[in-house]
Amino acid sequence: MRLSKYLMPTLREVPAEAEIVSHQLMLRAGIMRKLASGVYSYLPMGLRSLKKVENIIREEMDKQDAIEVLMSALLPAESYQASGRWDVFGQSMFRLKDRSNRDFCLGPTHEEIFTETVKATIKSYKQLPVTLYQIQTKYRDEARPRFGVIRSREFIMKDAYSFDKDEKGLDESYQKMYKAYRSAFDRLDMDYMIVDADSGAMGGSGSQEFMVKSEIGEDSIAFCDACNYCANIEKAVCVPEENLSKEEMKELTKVHTPNAGTIEELVAFLNTTADKFAKTLIYKAEDKLVAVMVRGDREVNEVKLANYLGVTEVELAPASDVCEVTNARVGFAGPVGLKIDVICDNEVANMQNFVVGANESDYHYTNVNIERDFTPSHIGDFRNIEKGDKCPVCGKPIDICKGIEVGHIFKLGTKYSKALDCTFLDENGKAQVPIMGCYGIGVSRCVAAIVEEHSDEKGIIWPMNVAPYHVNIVCANMKDEDAVKLSEELYNKFLENGVEVIYDDRNERAGVKFNDADLIGIPIRITVGKKAKEGIVEYKLRCSDEITEVNADDVVKMAMDEIKDKLN
Repeated sequence: MRLSKYLMPTLREVPAEAEIVSHQLMLRAGIMRKLASGVYSYLPMGLRSLKKVENIIREEMDKQDAIEVLMSALLPAESYQASGRWDVFGQSMFRLKDRSNRDFCLGPTHEEIFTETVKATIKSYKQLPVTLYQIQTKYRDEARPRFGVIRSREFIMKDAYSFDKDEKGLDESYQKMYKAYRSAFDRLDMDYMIVDADSGAMGGSGSQEFMVKSEIGEDSIAFCDACNYCANIEKAVCVPEENLSKEEMKELTKVHTPNAGTIEELVAFLNTTADKFAKTLIYKAEDKLVAVMVRGDREVNEVKLANYLGVTEVELAPASDVCEVTNARVGFAGPVGLKIDVICDNEVANMQNFVVGANESDYHYTNVNIERDFTPSHIGDFRNIEKGDKCPVCGKPIDICKGIEVGHIFKLGTKYSKALDCTFLDENGKAQVPIMGCYGIGVSRCVAAIVEEHSDEKGIIWPMNVAPYHVNIVCANMKDEDAVKLSEELYNKFLENGVEVIYDDRNERAGVKFNDADLIGIPIRITVGKKAKEGIVEYKLRCSDEITEVNADDVVKMAMDEIKDKLN
């Protein structure tokens, strides 16, 4: 492809709305352009890389006997209403009505639709197992689109769904997808972690995320270098410290604490430390109010709380509700005498003679003890794990990092097949419900994650597998007849050998061409310049600063060997 005839609108300046490296470079390198908040168009360079990512994923899915289909993105409401998710998705679902006033949505995910397809086509156990997948655009009305295609309202996703006759079959299908994902992300040259995760609105039992370490990631990962334990912070198990002090119970005392409603204010006022406090937070779960207690220096894990309560999400109760149940301002809630359920973290259950709110504005209790002063309705793991906490597997210190989720696999069970009355006949002619798995990869997000990971201050450094082109021939001076002639010869040789090559034949200064070459990040750059008459060109890999002078007769084979080595 000749760049003089190509659409490659590179930018010199960083766009104001681009907050992170991948977003900046994907706009500057002409990978994509913004249409609206969270909505982007892919330009030629970006589309080529996007298709290569898709094809790698497709190849690995096909190797594991998954079958590709393509479902509609415009979906009727009935299936989502049957599963209960029409309401669960809430405002994140793009909804519309047709001219007959029938409800539709733009597909946010397709569990229901694939289940309906299997219901209509699979009748016997002899047709199972089956895993179906698609690579398709999804739509979610994100409240806060950000970071380019890392969190957008329209995105390309590979979603797959397995259907098995029993749990053993599901385990086998799950392992096949696990293997496919590892192979795909290895080929995409991504430095990923496999993380135990919460299933969230998707439901089901087993769940693992494939995460790429990144400071801009919206997920926190707890990991242990000693034993390779790795879990999303929403899922990570907290091991409570054993209480070895065994203090004797002291007398419960009410203390006047004027205007000290936060842990920081109380620490200063009572001249103690945050781990001597147990904060009581009032949460709203659907129509129910509950109190949750964690140590003063800890944070409530709202996912663990929601899972225990059997609801989709929880939120801190408004001040008016807090005042109604505690008879006090926010900041002075406590478990003693409280008339709603009190859920207590394991760590608090091990504490003695601690400080809590007194359910009276400007007052706290000191020397509080469980059982003597209040009885929790439930004790369990309800806090976020923190750096330095014990690993739940080996006991060594946990570390925390940020990550970008690029893939997620679930064991769904029968949540959707039961809701949609999807059945098959078993060996005895009896109707059974298939057991499902769900497997997603954010394809467009993968492109951004690759750029985030493979770039420098000059631009993108594409891995060979997903580079839009493999070779970039730069003619340094289009007025130099020898340079133009040699550039044309090399360009045609690469085309004859089936090499993906671009030829920068633009009437631009050499400096502009070199800057663009670094920005767009094609793996191999061949510069034809002043020594063209001698048959000498410059050979440079984008991932290296080294420039080598090479005989033009040898450079095609040299580049092809490099491509072959990297692709393998």
